[in-house]
Amino acid sequence: MNREQKTDAVSELNETFSKAKFAVVADYRGLKVAQLEKLRKNLRDNDARIQIAKNTLLRLAVKGTPFEGLSESFTGTTAVAVGFKEPVGPAKALTAFAAEFDAFSIRSAGLEGSILSAEEVLALSKLPGREELLAKVLGTMVAVPTGFVRVLSAVPQGLLFALTAIKEQKEN
Repeated sequence: MNREQKTDAVSELNETFSKAKFAVVADYRGLKVAQLEKLRKNLRDNDARIQIAKNTLLRLAVKGTPFEGLSESFTGTTAVAVGFKEPVGPAKALTAFAAEFDAFSIRSAGLEGSILSAEEVLALSKLPGREELLAKVLGTMVAVPTGFVRVLSAVPQGLLFALTAIKEQKEN
């Protein structure tokens, strides 16, 4: 790589880090290309992507971004996964991949300015995703009026049962 290519790579990485809400630093030593492609696809499905770059370029790229604290984790073979919307989906994909392949290990992560350890990323991956949380809120919102309608309909229904019982008693 010449100097111009390195400058372009750093500016591209810096732009990526500036747009990101979540970034994970991982070690990928020993993974095959097919395995990495599987991870790329899983991350793409969760609106995230993984990039591999030299550590010096990554250190330069995170300067001036909320992920500046991750620069200490840029050692050895480094892959950086970056999420753009919500952190739970990419965290789930990365932890599942790390559980499946021992060659992939999470070092640390950054979430909106704070640095997370690998254990905290694992805990984050166990949280429900955005869609699941929205479904739970919607279910709660629907349950209140439904319960209210059931309570209101119970009074006339009880009266109907009482009248039916009186009618059957008089017929016998």
